Amino acid sequence: MVKLRLVSERTISELRESIRIIRPETVLKWHRELVQRKWTFKHQSSSGRPNIDAKIETLILRLARENDWGYGKIVGELRKLGYVVSAQTIANILKKHHIPPLPERTPSLSWNNLMTHYKNQLLACDFFTVETLFLHTIYVLFFIELGTRRVHFAGCTSQPNQIWVTQQARQFLWEQESPNLPYRFLIHDRDTKFPATFDSVFEAEDIQIIKTPIQAPNANAYAERWIRSVREECLDKLIIINEKHLTQVMNEYVDYYNTARPHQGIQQQIPISPTTVDKSGPVRCRNILGGIIHDYYRDTA
Repeated sequence: MVKLRLVSERTISELRESIRIIRPETVLKWHRELVQRKWTFKHQSSSGRPNIDAKIETLILRLARENDWGYGKIVGELRKLGYVVSAQTIANILKKHHIPPLPERTPSLSWNNLMTHYKNQLLACDFFTVETLFLHTIYVLFFIELGTRRVHFAGCTSQPNQIWVTQQARQFLWEQESPNLPYRFLIHDRDTKFPATFDSVFEAEDIQIIKTPIQAPNANAYAERWIRSVREECLDKLIIINEKHLTQVMNEYVDYYNTARPHQGIQQQIPISPTTVDKSGPVRCRNILGGIIHDYYRDTA
C-alpha cells in the first residue's frame, strides 16, 4: 500500500509539472476536440432515420410526376399503399431529383388528356397525298372517330379547293345515320385547305372546331396514326393509276378497316363489330385488295 501510494503521488506530481508547461489554451482546445469527437462518433454510430427504399423512392417520383399533388397528398397516397413516409422525406427526394414543389410543377392540360377524356365526342380529320403512276398528286380527305376508331373516307381530288372541301363536309354530315350527332368537337390542323366555310358547316351542327397548334402533328395523333396504317398496309404496296383507282382502293380498305381489322388502341376490338361472334364454324380467309391483305373469319354457312 505504501509503495502504491508513493507511485500515485509521484505520477500526480509529474502530471502537475506537465500542465504547468502546456498553455491553458492548448488544454481547452484538446477538450473541445474531444467533445466534438464524442458527439460525432455517437451520430455516426446511432441508427438514425433509415435510408428510403429504392422502390418507394421510385414510387414517390412517379406520383409527383403524374399528378399535381403536394407533399401531404403524396403522404396520404403512400399510406394508402402501405408505406409510411414523412412529408420532409418526400420533399428531400423530390429536391434531390430536381423536381420543384407543387406551384412550380402544376401540369397543364395536355392534348392527350383532352382526347382521352372526350374521345367519344371527338372527331378528327386530315388530308394526305398520294402520287400516281404518272406522278400526279391526289389529295385524300378522311374523318376518324376517336372513340371507336371508325374511319370515314370523304373523297379524293387533285384540286382540294374551298368548294370541294366544303361540299365534302356537308356530304359527311348528311351520311350520318343518327339525326343526333354524337360529335361535339372536330380536330384539324391549320392547313389552308380547311376554309372558314368548312368549319361553318360543322359549327351549324353545334360541333366546336379545335385547331391544333402549329407544327404539332401529335395533337392530331389518331389521324396521323391512321395515315401510317393505310400507307403501310395498303398504299405502299400498290401503284395508283388515277383518281378513280384510288377511290376504289380507299373504299375497299376503309370497309376492311372498319368491319374486320382489330385495333390495339381499343383492346383488339373492331370499330363496327358484330354483337355476337360465332366460334363454331371453320376458319376461312378472304383476300382484300387482290390478296394484299388477308382477312380471317368464321364460315357460318
